[in-house]
Formats: sequence, C-alpha cells, structure tokens
Amino acid sequence: MDSLMQLLASVPFIFDLLAAMEGKIHVGLAGTGAGIGVGLVGAKATEAVGRNPGAQGQIMTIAIIFAALAEGIIFIALFLVK
Repeated sequence: MDSLMQLLASVPFIFDLLAAMEGKIHVGLAGTGAGIGVGLVGAKATEAVGRNPGAQGQIMTIAIIFAALAEGIIFIALFLVK
C-alpha cells in the first residue's frame, strides 16, 4: 500500500484527473454493467429458444422484462448525479 501511495505521489496529474471526474465514474460502470447484462440476457434467451422453440413467446417476454430491469440501472445511476 505504501508503494502505491509513493507511485501516486510521483504522478500528480492523476489527482487532477480524479478531481475532474467528480465521482461520476459510477455512471460509466452502470452503463458497462447494463450492457453486459442485456447481452447475457439476449444470449441466454437465444439459447433457450434454440432448445425449446415452442416456448419462444414466454421466453421473449421474460427476456424483455429482465433486459428492461438491467437498463433501469443506468437511469438510477444518472439520477444519482446532480
């Protein structure tokens, strides 16, 4: 931990960069997580329809609901930023 602090002290522009972000990194992380979540939902829904084509309607309904919930994370993160 001490060596990390020495490294940060030798590169002062990192502190300026962190101050410029103003704690908004959570929006980027929420966007990344939502993108990964929607991708996983789509992949698993496609896999499930491939295994049981007769249940396509039910699978798509559930997949759309879960994709919307994953996208909702972005809106929560954006509303936290004032």
